[in-house]
Amino acid sequence: MTVTVDALLARTVQALDDLGATAAPIDDEWQYVTDLGAAWGARLRAVGASRAGETADPAVAAAVERAVAESALVTDPHRAIDWLSTLPQIVLVALGESS
Repeated sequence: MTVTVDALLARTVQALDDLGATAAPIDDEWQYVTDLGAAWGARLRAVGASRAGETADPAVAAAVERAVAESALVTDPHRAIDWLSTLPQIVLVALGESS
């Protein structure tokens, strides 16, 4: 199955939104969580737009899908905050982009 870079990044942005929702109960970190989601979401969407339609290498696609799946296992709000900055960097490095 062919997967495009922009489709991978769209799934990553959705995973970021999900992590933000998981982190939301930490009231003291609300602004930080919001800022992380906004900054990384914008970066991922920009890369997706610049590489729209580009076919992802199958190994890279599998790595990104695995990272997104791993992020979905995070249920602790504090760990979700950590993953809000970790997941985008993993994905960008896998795609050969600077973070």
